[in-house]
Amino acid sequence: MISRLPQELAGLVPGCRQRPEPLPLGGPVSQPFVNAVQQEQRRTIERYYRLHAGIYDLTRWTFLLGREALVRGTAASSAPARILEVGCGTGKNLVHLGRQFPQAGLWGLDLSGDMLVVAQKKLQKFAPRLNLVQAAYDRPVGAEPSFDLVVFSYALSMFNPGWEEALAAASRDLAEGGAIAVVDFHDSGSSLFKRWMGLNHVRLDGHLLPGLKSRFPSHRATIRPAFGGLWSYFRFVGLNFSGEGG
Repeated sequence: MISRLPQELAGLVPGCRQRPEPLPLGGPVSQPFVNAVQQEQRRTIERYYRLHAGIYDLTRWTFLLGREALVRGTAASSAPARILEVGCGTGKNLVHLGRQFPQAGLWGLDLSGDMLVVAQKKLQKFAPRLNLVQAAYDRPVGAEPSFDLVVFSYALSMFNPGWEEALAAASRDLAEGGAIAVVDFHDSGSSLFKRWMGLNHVRLDGHLLPGLKSRFPSHRATIRPAFGGLWSYFRFVGLNFSGEGG
């Protein structure tokens, strides 16, 4: 795991000494030290979303379940001042988060510049408190723990490899007592459906919840069936406390 944030991203979080502008949308991702498997996986994901960015919101609402419920549940129990969504995509969740938390600073990070271009247009009214960054999430965004809420919405199941590094980065980005909120695919009893999801770069074998529970022992989690039990998805909210987790 890379221990130091690239200079291009340093200072995006309040409290850091330098404050450069967010990386240009659609520009190159500065990741010189990742291994060959990670590099190829990231190139594949970028190509995938280059094709899907323009139709993503029209096609995903039918099966990316539980996203708005996650935001509502988080709003009922906290009032974060700084929010980071990892894998923010077209900005749909950031719109809801911006409305729920009108005083909060919003950060959206995604590997796909094409998705971020869509997000930038959608989030124009939040521009004074918005930062969009194109990068992989394999290290903390900030030099110090500065976020009160880190959100993953149907992102971790596509970090293959990389989901464990993402959880480690989140635990270091979160302030003491900050919350991580996750909604994602959980599992399926259908090997055919798992193979189909694999073609869409989604790993669906129940691996995420154990990792989340281990790293964030103070948590609440629910698993729900979807489409008659063809697959299941989960919602997870955990709190970040020093000395807990791995």
